[in-house]
Amino acid sequence: MGINTGNGNTHRIVLTGGPGGGKTTAADLIRREIGESIIVVPEAATMLFMGGFPRHSDKDVSKATQSAIFHVQRSIEDIQHCLFPGRVLLCDRGTIDGAVYWPEPKTCFFTEMGTSLEKEFSRYDAVIFFESAAVGNKSIEGGNPIRIEDNQRAIELDSRLRDTWSKHPHFIHIPHQDSFFAKLTCAVEAFKKVLVTLNGQDQ
Repeated sequence: MGINTGNGNTHRIVLTGGPGGGKTTAADLIRREIGESIIVVPEAATMLFMGGFPRHSDKDVSKATQSAIFHVQRSIEDIQHCLFPGRVLLCDRGTIDGAVYWPEPKTCFFTEMGTSLEKEFSRYDAVIFFESAAVGNKSIEGGNPIRIEDNQRAIELDSRLRDTWSKHPHFIHIPHQDSFFAKLTCAVEAFKKVLVTLNGQDQ
């Protein structure tokens, strides 16, 4: 049975976190668990890189890459918003993630994109953050053919992403657990609680 989102608003919930956190797997599980009222918005970076989008450590290339990811992420969210009014958009990463990958201070990212942290926060009703398995000294290799980060880099990105997203007024942290199943169970329960809260606000 689908979740009633109340007054027809299309709520947006972000799943984010460091590489190897399990968010993409969680997104698919949540959709299967909750039902057709959930629409998963795919990660823009994965779409682009899987399609052969250039990837290089050069500063200018990195900036151009993150700019492209930002605009694709924003556009695909807006497209899903138009196509599925009243459904819950479960976003695999959000527009803010690019600020952490930006090769200059985060403020420069928002200036370059013509927006602000606060404005991008307002796009999302809640944030569920998946801590990277690298934090628990678990290997993050395998499963994602476009992942290039090692564990040390994953821990660094996890910390920076958490620092940025944790300022959202509705931030939920899903810590690393030795049992990935237990972690996914916590994530599904957290998501259900978010929906209850959103439904209450709609009424």
